[in-house]
Amino acid sequence: MALDYIRDPAEIYRQSFATVEREADLSKLSAEMGKVATRLIHSCGMVDILNDLAFSENAALAGIEALKSGAAVYCDVEMVKAGVIERNLPSPSRLVCTLNDRRAGHHGKESNNTRSAAGVDYWDDLAGSICVIGNAPTALFRLLERLDDGASKPALIIGIPVGFIGAVESKVELAKDPRGCDFITVHGRRGGSAMASSVVNALAFLAAGKS
Repeated sequence: MALDYIRDPAEIYRQSFATVEREADLSKLSAEMGKVATRLIHSCGMVDILNDLAFSENAALAGIEALKSGAAVYCDVEMVKAGVIERNLPSPSRLVCTLNDRRAGHHGKESNNTRSAAGVDYWDDLAGSICVIGNAPTALFRLLERLDDGASKPALIIGIPVGFIGAVESKVELAKDPRGCDFITVHGRRGGSAMASSVVNALAFLAAGKS
């Protein structure tokens, strides 16, 4: 017996975003950040995530312009990279994840840090890039350390790591002192790969002139 549910992907998509826009108060956000927030809420199903959303004033526009210019998009884990809809990125953009670079494991042990953090040391050209962290707080901490040490500045840091240890603190540090970079984060323990990649997808749609 067939169950009664919506089968049309376009209709599911339409109703999903209509629900977010109906239930979430996006009136205080710019048009661009409103689109980012809508996709972020859609990725996790939690309208109240909007209460924890924090960002710099020009964050969305900085991300859009970076993608238009073909910026590299660095991801802390493969799940973030897999969640980005690559066909929507401008063709020169590079999607990069160095977590499984064999050097990262050795480097992590030598530096007494996680492999996720060690992988950040192999993000080779930070200048003007987009750095996307959806899993590991240590990766976000390490990125901030690199900036403190004089590394070139990304155009945008999307810092939404998830977890009980370090997630809250790493995001507080990013928002308190983004080291001269634009940023988007979600305060608290919530986060994850789907949420982080949804922000990139929102920016890619905007960069392409889509809603």
